Amino acid sequence: MLAPNFELNATPDQKLRLSELRGKRVVLAFYPADWSPVCGDQLDLFNETLKYFSSYNAQVIGISVDSTWSHMAFAKDRNLHFPLLSDFEPKGAVSRLFWCYNAVKGCSERALFIIDEQGIIRWSEIYPEGINPGVDGVLEALEAINAKTNTKNHEQITTAGQ
Repeated sequence: MLAPNFELNATPDQKLRLSELRGKRVVLAFYPADWSPVCGDQLDLFNETLKYFSSYNAQVIGISVDSTWSHMAFAKDRNLHFPLLSDFEPKGAVSRLFWCYNAVKGCSERALFIIDEQGIIRWSEIYPEGINPGVDGVLEALEAINAKTNTKNHEQITTAGQ
């Protein structure tokens, strides 16, 4: 399924559009709120393992309904080296596009999506709010996508050579 395109603020005066990242894999990490202990721990793990994501040509992006100002302070406090996008206004619009908005609580669910280089959602999971899913599942999914891509490329080369 093709990922819905969106544009959100990364800072008060800079926007990021998903379609700008075509040609790279994108790991979207929706999370309930800046400053919550579980969210902070989860994003710290992503930050600590950025080199692994980079080896899969994957850009990590965090998304919550917090404001850009909150994101900027949170990213500085945690020394995060990937964008945090603000799904603030209209509140949860992008989370709704990805079926992970909790209208009762007014925030994003904890959800992870992998979008491939062509913009297709290849993997997704939604987790309980109080559970830190870590990064192992995402890295395993990226490895599986790599294996599938390498098999297709090998088949194309073999077929072309016959």
